[in-house]
Amino acid sequence: MFNKSNSDRGQVGIGTLIVFIAMVLVAAIAAGVLINTAGFLQSQAEATGEESSAQVSDRIQVISTVGTASNDGSNLSVVNLTVSKAPGANDIALEDAIVEVTSPDTFQTLTYDDDEFTLDALVDPAGNNVLENSSDRYDLGIDLEAQGTDLTPDEGESLTIKITTASGATATEEIRVPETLDNDENVAL
Repeated sequence: MFNKSNSDRGQVGIGTLIVFIAMVLVAAIAAGVLINTAGFLQSQAEATGEESSAQVSDRIQVISTVGTASNDGSNLSVVNLTVSKAPGANDIALEDAIVEVTSPDTFQTLTYDDDEFTLDALVDPAGNNVLENSSDRYDLGIDLEAQGTDLTPDEGESLTIKITTASGATATEEIRVPETLDNDENVAL
């Protein structure tokens, strides 16, 4: 009944079992690595999505622009922009914004920390230089003469002001100086 000539039959079974266990362990390790990688990629994709959304939605909206002529009336010396947050935007700290001014002769980047532009609350109960509500309004003032004479546009020239929030959202305002200016005159731009 028993065949005693196949004495190594149990050893083949143990070898197969060892190979099977090794394959299961390798598969489990590979699955763990894949799960960790998938989790990392998911969190990175969520962060990228949030940053992209902020770049699109956390914009400043320019409501009006007023300029002041220089003492001799030949160019624009000060620009004041009334700003609010765009619809759907989160809170925007105006002190963290970067203002880029491009005139016919030069380009300059301005920051609040360097006192290169001013912020005055027009409507903001908190008064903290942060646009929190859609009704908040701030006057963003730029003294062009203080930044250098190359930045002051003459009569009939244009000026581009680009405001970039901390999240990377931008608002661009194109300003055209009237053909004639009077000394210290305030003009809507």
